[in-house]
Amino acid sequence: MTQSRQSQVSLADTPYYHCISRCVRRAYLCGEDKYTSQSFEHRRKWMVERMHYLASVFNIDICAYAIMSNHYHLVLHVDKQLNEGLSNEQVCERWCELYSKPVLVERWLSEQTISVAENKAALTIIHGWRERLVDISWFMRCLNEFIARKANKEDECSGRFWEGRFKSQALLDEDALLTCMAYVDLNPIRAKMNNSVETSEYTSAYERIHGVAFKEENNKESSLVGLSFKKKPLLGFIGDEHEAQSLLSSQKGIPFSLLDYIELVDWSGRILRDDKRGAIVSHHPKLLNTLGLDSESWLSLASSFGKDYQGAVGSLDELAAFAAHTGKRWIASKNELRRNMH
Repeated sequence: MTQSRQSQVSLADTPYYHCISRCVRRAYLCGEDKYTSQSFEHRRKWMVERMHYLASVFNIDICAYAIMSNHYHLVLHVDKQLNEGLSNEQVCERWCELYSKPVLVERWLSEQTISVAENKAALTIIHGWRERLVDISWFMRCLNEFIARKANKEDECSGRFWEGRFKSQALLDEDALLTCMAYVDLNPIRAKMNNSVETSEYTSAYERIHGVAFKEENNKESSLVGLSFKKKPLLGFIGDEHEAQSLLSSQKGIPFSLLDYIELVDWSGRILRDDKRGAIVSHHPKLLNTLGLDSESWLSLASSFGKDYQGAVGSLDELAAFAAHTGKRWIASKNELRRNMH
């Protein structure tokens, strides 16, 4: 049964969410259509450009992503504190990058309103925009609508490009966040699209390793994305695993070491690529000790995280709190990530 988005998002519990959106029927987001031999690889660049642009407009950061042939994954961080610190004028500047500015708000900005009622009405509109700047649904809407319109125009067709709604998954603690990010970055390797993390283009791991998301070009396609705001980089890592802080820490960033994360993902990718779990090398990534997982348990999580865990992921206590805050009676116990830990 379809659940309301309010029952799936609780910023009081976590600012981190895993989102997945799939194309409808046989529509191709990227890759090559085996039936027509038509290539849609250029659409991956559309996705990455648009994601980074929207991250610069919204107060939402990108932690991880993977652009696949008929779907994509995003791990997002909602920056509520930054959003609350914006002035009303800054909120208008951001939102009006995406949508036209109402006459009433234009008059308010130029101090031409003539009554208290007009001022109140304008501020009500701006308050609504402020809430949207930390709304995952609006972020995904601005991403999916843009891509759907471009793809349909290119395909010379109309109608749905995406399935009805994107799926979202609350990541309630650091272990869930790290595991989900690795699961997302390993998507191309599990799908046999690439042989290593270093060659898995259009993933966050590739972007972090190579330092750039894409080359900016002064072409017609790039101008359609919107370049008024400086593109925001991926959310950074802020320290070694032994310095990991809680998700609600005042310091913004992923509470692990980037080098340790890349080591873990690369190690996992080599084993998943060769399908040699029975012959795991003796080298043991540092972050597995932090997670308290053995190699087999970790590889199982990295392979099936998106299928085995639904809605929200975390400890039993965190799941219970999330259920209370989102009006649920309970959250399936299988979502307790620590059940696989030793």
